[in-house]
Amino acid sequence: MEPTHAGEAHGGSLGERLNWLRAAVLGANDGIVSTAGLVVGVAGATDHRSALLTAGLAGLLAGSMSMAAGEYVSVSTQRDSEMAALALERRELREQPEAELEELTGLLQERGMSHEVAREAAEQLTERDALRAHARVELGIDPDELTNPWHAAWASFLAFTVGALLPLLAIVLPPADWRLPVTVVSVLGALALTGWTSARLGGARLGQAVLRNVAGGALAMGVTYAAGALLGAAGV
Repeated sequence: MEPTHAGEAHGGSLGERLNWLRAAVLGANDGIVSTAGLVVGVAGATDHRSALLTAGLAGLLAGSMSMAAGEYVSVSTQRDSEMAALALERRELREQPEAELEELTGLLQERGMSHEVAREAAEQLTERDALRAHARVELGIDPDELTNPWHAAWASFLAFTVGALLPLLAIVLPPADWRLPVTVVSVLGALALTGWTSARLGGARLGQAVLRNVAGGALAMGVTYAAGALLGAAGV
């Protein structure tokens, strides 16, 4: 067995938690960028707090619902595929037990076991729980921990909402003269934080990830503000 190194994800439960955490950070990042772009664009056309609040709330609700629905559909499709694969494996174990035992032996051999050890391990795993053994070794699925579309949908909804609240509050709470600079500074700071966090979780280079995230948010706000300013000047 290879030694465990600090900072590496080992084991299904740890990897699953890291995946959920990365998804939450990315969902919050989407909420920050999309809502900031929307409210800054509106701020380029008008400084009325009611208009900014309406636009921000509409963007927050539309974005969070869209994220939740998209995640629900995506994870439901994944769960359906996992359940179909398990049903097929269950039928094969019932109809071709010896062939499935040979297949499990071969899969364990591919992981570095000798034929004798792989055969003995396959027999013991089959006696204990054949379906779970094949699901984990052959399919990479834990039958007891199938993905839950509702959990994924709520997580995406909450992550996006938390991210979207920052630019929304930053644009409506300060006095009119301070709204834009407060929003820009707070949004870029938050994007630096989410970029740093996602890089740490994914093992990527920190500086590059932070710069990319901040630059993308700055570009989005710059473009939408320019568009709002042009429309406001044209009286649209």
